[in-house]
Amino acid sequence: MALLQIKIDDDLKARASLLFKELGIDFSTAVRLFLNESLKEGGIPFKIGYGEEKSKSNDILKSGYITSFLNGNYKMTLKEINEEIRLAREGRMAREAKEQEANNKNQ
Repeated sequence: MALLQIKIDDDLKARASLLFKELGIDFSTAVRLFLNESLKEGGIPFKIGYGEEKSKSNDILKSGYITSFLNGNYKMTLKEINEEIRLAREGRMAREAKEQEANNKNQ
């Protein structure tokens, strides 16, 4: 495993460390997340520009990336992801059918 040393402003490190702690990750994990996402995206994994508004969907998406990384799901192929979605939908449809059947019996 390689050791990465970077120089950053003390205040930036303190504020970022606090944020990462609130997210339940350490600084090293956050850097690994950034590097993995950069490789996956083939570039910086977020838009760089002026006057960007924070959107709820971006926050949710970033939170999903962190959860996926921590769970090891970032290694899943598109085929595996689609299969999980298909199984989840089938399960939901089966539950809804049972609920509907129970409601019909009660009427």
